[in-house]
This record gives sequence, structure tokens and C-alpha cells, in this order.
Amino acid sequence: MSALEAFSVDAARAVVTGGNRGIGRAIATTLARAGARVVIAGRDQRRNEQAVADAARQGLKLEALTADVTDEKQVDRMVEEACGRMGGLDLFVNNSGACVHAPALEVTTEDWNRVIDVNLHGVWHGSRAAARAMTETGGSIINIGSISAVIVNRPQWQPAYNASKAAVHQLTKSLAAEWAPYGIRVNAIAPGYVRTEMAPVDRPEFHRYWIEDTPQQRAAEPEEIGPLVVFLASPAAAFITGSVLVADGGYTLW
Repeated sequence: MSALEAFSVDAARAVVTGGNRGIGRAIATTLARAGARVVIAGRDQRRNEQAVADAARQGLKLEALTADVTDEKQVDRMVEEACGRMGGLDLFVNNSGACVHAPALEVTTEDWNRVIDVNLHGVWHGSRAAARAMTETGGSIINIGSISAVIVNRPQWQPAYNASKAAVHQLTKSLAAEWAPYGIRVNAIAPGYVRTEMAPVDRPEFHRYWIEDTPQQRAAEPEEIGPLVVFLASPAAAFITGSVLVADGGYTLW
């Protein structure tokens, strides 16, 4: 196997949740450019269709399925339909996310439950549905965690998000250990601050802490996360499981 072949995901059958915007959309288009067949999943059908149309204008093919990751039955149905379309599943990316900025004493029960439902329960539902499809053939599950799993962000408070991402990192390790005998690798990526709708990195009140406190003095672009997924899904990462790959411009060095 050549060096380039070791990093190939050509013809891989992939599902990316939350693939209609932000980091998820960048992951989906990166995988498509690398030759994978990609189904994006999101609960907003209009956004899904827009992402597919935008990709087509770039000469890329994405397919879309509508599903809410907080609903186990919808996730099971989505994975089953994706497998039916593609003839199986090689890669599943748990990317869907939600965040609430509020001090702990002001976080409502509804806000807490919504963040945990999307960020943790969604990963749980997606991982189990994907693993059922991979037990005979093996595959790769990649969870999008966060540096918020290991730091407390500032100046904003976001306790639900931080707790959910810490749980995602530990769940990643637990599932990696349990599913290794099936040839299923489970890893996570922990991005730092990435320029998306969820992370308004250029707002003055955030720029001081999010950007100036980063050794590289910048945020990442969503497109910088996609290649990390390609690496972890490729044969080059065949001996990597249960790992959390941090991509934060050095933020957690301090």
C-alpha cells in the first residue's frame, strides 16, 4: 500500500449527522471530494436540500435523509435507509450539536435536557445504530467532541455543553473498548474554536478570549476539520481507536 493509498477513503460509505451546515457540512463535502459516498442527516429538510444543492454546484454529490438524532427510532430508520441506499456502512460521524450560553443558575431544565439530548443521547443513538450495521464488516465511528470537555470556556458560561462533551469523550473510549472485537474503531475529534454559526468568533466580547488566548491567534475554519475525519476513517488510522484528536490551535496548552 502506497502512502496515498493509506489515507484513502475512496468508495467509503459514510453518514454525517448535522451535515447540513457548519462543521458537519464541511466534513461531508471533504469526504465527498475524497471519493466517499456521503449521506447527510439533519432534522431540517430544507437545510438538507440546500446543502445537497450547494454541493452539486461544486460538482459534489451528497444525499440527504431527514432525522432528529434525539429520537432513537428516527436514527435507527435513518441508518437503515442509508445502508439500503449505499449497500452498507463504513463510516458514521456523530456531528450534530447544540449549545446554550447561560450561567448554571439560569439554565432551565428544558435547555439542559435539549443540549444533553442532542450532544450525548444523539451520539448514543447514532453510535449504536451504526455499530449494528458494522458488526459483520467493521467500520469507523467518529464523534465530534470539543475542548470544552477538558476546559471551562470563558467569558460565557455553558455548563450543559461542557458536561455533554466530556461525556462524549468518555463514551468514545467505552465504545472503542467494547466494539474493538467487531473491527469497529471509535474515535473523537475535539475542535477548539471554529468559525461557525454556533461560535461567533469575531464578536469583540469573544475575540479577546477565544482568539487572543489561542497560541495560533486565530480560529479554525470548518474545512480544517474535514481532513481529520478522513485521516481517522482511513487505513492510516487502522491502529487508532478510543483516541481524542485535539485540533485547537494550541488553546489547551496554557
